[in-house]
Amino acid sequence: MTGQANDAQSVLGACRLGDNADDLYETLLGAHAGLDASASAALNARLVLILMNAVGDEATVRAAIRAARADRVPPAPDDDR
Repeated sequence: MTGQANDAQSVLGACRLGDNADDLYETLLGAHAGLDASASAALNARLVLILMNAVGDEATVRAAIRAARADRVPPAPDDDR
């Protein structure tokens, strides 16, 4: 793992939302209210793309993808990038 990837892991492990984390989670849940599964998945996809662009750092985005997959599914074949 490169130094940049290690930095990305550090960023992902830190809670940077402070006291607003629960409120933001409720906002996210509210954004899905009334949506069927397909529309909810589409909202998530758009949100992820917007947040990836806002993060703007490839190593951090890749580390986040690995972290999101870690507890649920096996690693993707190209997970080492």
